[in-house]
Amino acid sequence: MRLVLSLMIVTLIAFSISFTACNSSGPATFCDTACNSDMMRFSVDHPDTPFVEIKFRECRPDTITWSHNGLPAKRKLLFTDLTAKEVLINKSHFRHYIKDTSYAWLMFNDCVTAQGFLVKIPFNKSGNIFRKNSAFNPMDPKYSIADNLVAYTDKGNIFVEDMTTGKKATATLGRQVAMEYSEMHATIDTINVTADRVWVRVKIDNEWQTIEKKITLQ
Repeated sequence: MRLVLSLMIVTLIAFSISFTACNSSGPATFCDTACNSDMMRFSVDHPDTPFVEIKFRECRPDTITWSHNGLPAKRKLLFTDLTAKEVLINKSHFRHYIKDTSYAWLMFNDCVTAQGFLVKIPFNKSGNIFRKNSAFNPMDPKYSIADNLVAYTDKGNIFVEDMTTGKKATATLGRQVAMEYSEMHATIDTINVTADRVWVRVKIDNEWQTIEKKITLQ
């Protein structure tokens, strides 16, 4: 009887451990980190069919290629040339804007840290690639960015640009603020950006403050 009881207890313990292991979940991530091997491709209705393609390797974005039918060759880079580090991305948390055959804007967040990235890639090889690892992207539910706008920071200012026109504006935070871009919410909790206003809740000297600035895109 004791042997049977002991076996039952051992079985229950083993089942409990197995059940816990199968149902335990790690820390919540900003977006789904399930392995993705499908190429991401973005295009726009245009006679020259401008496009951007992102290919994956071992679940991570590996290379990015962009071009259009009017170019003699495609442009191609390692994805880490845009981010300066390995990231995990998800198509559901990725936005793009392609301006005919001029340039393409890409907005995405690292699914693990939620860090926002912003990239502007020109189709012309003579144009410079614009990269920012401090973006406030609209995929983040606490960051409200109006349509057609992008926004990012250099720790002392909020920069705003209209993707369609190239017009820009700057709102100052009044000083340099210590922050880690991979932990942006620890310093900039909420932001709301429109074509004429920037409102931000920011921690300065360990105190949360609200800053509101009028802006003019020009």
